[in-house]
Parts: sequence; structure tokens; C-alpha cells
Amino acid sequence: MLDRILLSRFRNHRETAVEGTAQFNLLVGENGAGKTNVLEAISLLSPGRGLRRAGLADMPGQQFDGGFAVSAALTPPGTPQGEEPVQLGTGVLPERPGRRLVQINGAEAPAVRLAEWLSIGWLTPAMDRLFVEGAGARRRFLDRLVLAVRPDHAGNATRLENALRERNRLLSDDLPPDPRWLDAIEMQLAEAGAMVAAARAELVERLEQALGALPDSPFARPSLAYQPGGPIEAEALARALRSGRPRERAAQRTLTGPHRDEVLVTMAGKDQPAAECSTGEQKAMLIAITLAHSQLLETSLEQRPRLLLLDEVAAHLDPLRREALFDRLRAGSAQVWLTGTELAPFEAIANEAAVWEVSSGSLRRLD
Repeated sequence: MLDRILLSRFRNHRETAVEGTAQFNLLVGENGAGKTNVLEAISLLSPGRGLRRAGLADMPGQQFDGGFAVSAALTPPGTPQGEEPVQLGTGVLPERPGRRLVQINGAEAPAVRLAEWLSIGWLTPAMDRLFVEGAGARRRFLDRLVLAVRPDHAGNATRLENALRERNRLLSDDLPPDPRWLDAIEMQLAEAGAMVAAARAELVERLEQALGALPDSPFARPSLAYQPGGPIEAEALARALRSGRPRERAAQRTLTGPHRDEVLVTMAGKDQPAAECSTGEQKAMLIAITLAHSQLLETSLEQRPRLLLLDEVAAHLDPLRREALFDRLRAGSAQVWLTGTELAPFEAIANEAAVWEVSSGSLRRLD
């Protein structure tokens, strides 16, 4: 359970404390009040750029000094009574605005270590276009789902990204790159890429099985398929990179590898690509994937505390689908955070939820 969440100089929150959390946590207020800012702050307690994918410079409030801090107390399942919770924190110092700091129990740590303590997933209104955007958005979504199952995925993805960036730099240089240096970079890229690709493929397979066990209603059920952007095995990928050097040097970028992976999504029953489905069907499929992933984690050996951040998810669901969503969330062990402009859509869970009214970057607990 995540509790005692503190936001300092983050977005429009000067000093905000969120205490007394429950399984369901509701943030209610007008548009622009700062509800999503709370969810974004929580999302930063995981590797990556958070649910908005914003730059560090955009996160401190404009009226503050250029720094911000987010911290929380985490009590993992099975923690003995009386034992102190794990303290997680992240932020930016005003004098070093481009460097994100992370602390675990007061000790500085790399951001990838956050994945060892907490699994966080989210749905936001911006993700409603996931199926019609470029493949990069779907890869990021998939990687977030993989990270919830495999904490080491963040490190592998970072190594892949670094090796890919270095290879692209060498390919775009005016002078021909040293083949031996390319060999070394490509081996790093292939080894990290193989682990990333294998983790993605495994997750898609497991998720497809979980989706198959879900009913066709009330949420449209999608079918998933993993389409690799190159060989999955490390040695085969290294050979493909080596043989592709002339073509890729002309293009000045790497054209083969996991950075070109795709997730193919179709609506089961209609055999229709998700991109061609209605907006409502796409939203329902996105919720179905999230619920299937949550169920997958429930039946796995995953021991990390889990959070689901659902921004304005209930607003566009009819009462039947809202009730089904709440029932499935209630049956799981994840701590759920939801936002909305009014309490009415959450009537079914209001009596069991912790509720805060959000206004102009401040929170007031509603009893």
C-alpha cells in the first residue's frame, strides 16, 4: 500500500499531502484543479518519464524555484506489524534541473531500482489514441506492461536505447566508422535487444491467453500479436546488423531491431484492426487489456505492491461497464487511483474509497 504521499512544488501543488489511503482512492474536482498532477507525481515513483512523458523542466510549478520533490511511504505485502515502511522519493534540484534524483530509504539510487519495489500501470485520456498512433506509443505501452512483470526490463531497455543511440551516431558520422567499434556496439545492442524482444514476446503471449479467458462483454475483447522488428535471437540480430551496415549507413539510422517492434491489436469476434474500430470500441479494448494484465499479475508469483492510475476512465462508461470495471478492480489486490469531475460516477465504490476534493493544487479529505 502506498501512503503519506507528498508533493512539493510539483506542477500546481505547492505542498500537498495525501494520507489515509485505501484500495480505492478518488480524486474529485474541476478540470485543471490538479487531479492528474497527483497521478503523474505517483507515476514518477517508477522508472521512466511518468504518465505524461513530460520533460523534467515542465514538472516544477512555474511560480517556484525550478525544483520539485515527490515522496511516499510504501508498505509491501507481508510487512511485519511495527516495521517501518519503505521510503521512496524522486525530484529535481533547482541547481541541476536536468538531472532526476531518486532515493530509496534515504539512499540515492538509479531510477531503474524503483521497479524492484513497486509496479505501476496507468490509463489516461491521451492513451485513447493508442491504436491509431505510431508504433512507438504501443511499444512504450507494452514495455510498461512488461515492467510490471519483470523489473529487470527497465535496465535492459535502457541498455538497448544507449547502444542504439551510439550506433546511430556512428552511422551518421561523416567518416566511415571503425568496424571493430561497430562490432562491439552491435553486440551490446543485440544482447540487450534479444532480452527486450523476448520479454515483450512472452508478455504478449501470456496477455493473449489472459484475454482469451475474459468474457466478450461488457468490454470489447481484443486479440494481440507480437510482430518483431528483426531477429529475436542475439546472434541472429548481430548478424543482421552487421550485414545491414551499408544500407543503414546510407539511411543514417538503424533499421532492424526491437526499436521497430509492433503490437498488432484486433477486435476479437469482428477480426477488425483496432485502428479501424470506433472510439468507444478502442476505449473498451484498452480497458480490457488493462484488466487482463491485472488478472495476469494476480495469478503470477508477482510480490511487489501494484498501483493502477486511472485518469478520467469512468467518465465515458455507461453504468453497466462502470459497475463491471469496479467489480474487477475490487477483486484484485492493486491499489487503484481514479479521477473525475464529480462523485456520481463512483457511487458504487464511494463508501469503500478514500476521497479527496482537489481545488487549485490543494486537497481536502471528504469523510
